[in-house]
Amino acid sequence: MDQIIIKDLEIYGHHGVLKEENVLGQKFLVSMSLGLSLHKAGVSDDIHDSIDYAQVSHLVKEEMEKTTYQLIEALAEHLCEAVLMAFSEVESITMELKKPWAPILLPLETVSVRMERRWHPVYLSVGANLGDRTKQIEDAVEVLRQDGKIRDLRVSELIETKPYGVEDQPDFMNGCIFMKTLYEPDELLEKLHEVEAAGGRERKEHWGPRTIDLDILYYGDLILESESLTIPHPEIEKREFVLEPLAEIAPWKKHPATGRSTLDMLERLHERRTYS
Repeated sequence: MDQIIIKDLEIYGHHGVLKEENVLGQKFLVSMSLGLSLHKAGVSDDIHDSIDYAQVSHLVKEEMEKTTYQLIEALAEHLCEAVLMAFSEVESITMELKKPWAPILLPLETVSVRMERRWHPVYLSVGANLGDRTKQIEDAVEVLRQDGKIRDLRVSELIETKPYGVEDQPDFMNGCIFMKTLYEPDELLEKLHEVEAAGGRERKEHWGPRTIDLDILYYGDLILESESLTIPHPEIEKREFVLEPLAEIAPWKKHPATGRSTLDMLERLHERRTYS
């Protein structure tokens, strides 16, 4: 990915653990590497095909002066998020925030933190089999669409399917969602649970009826297994009601563990059912 680099931008701020730092303030140095495509701007020589790094710099200055943070880690996190949300062309940012004259009672040049943040491509499955199923899904999608940490959201066509696991329940409407997000995996899971709760979801029975169900299928090419979350979703290859709508919006998306595309997994599932 191409980069625009801003190095050692000097901004006066009032950040630190000590009261004196909050009152008196001090100089901070901010360096940023913005990841985006610059090909169009390189060909057109038009600022409208790039981003104005003066605007980026002034945004960072305004955000640093708006709020006081005790930790430069928290300040850097906020600045990364602010830039990514304000400039849609920027896919990633690497930031180094330097604090000269940090009060450690020893001579030093600077203390700094360095972090990289980016928009992560995510695929979700969505389903509902209680109430107005289509509206339940549309409402959940709209909540996600209005979240500032989510962008570029697309939804597949919805399909009606028989229930999976527990068969004695109403038929489902199912679909898949693509989006980009700034949420980390556990944060995204928490967000999805909030959306489900707002839609009346009650977790009473595994694979039971529900007003709305949102599952993380893929989070970029991340492979993760924790107590609360497994990515990719472990049931992807077994679920036709996931693979069919996923094939509509991401036919060539490859499973990061097996390397199989969505279409390949769907064809294999059809073959297994044919010969079983």
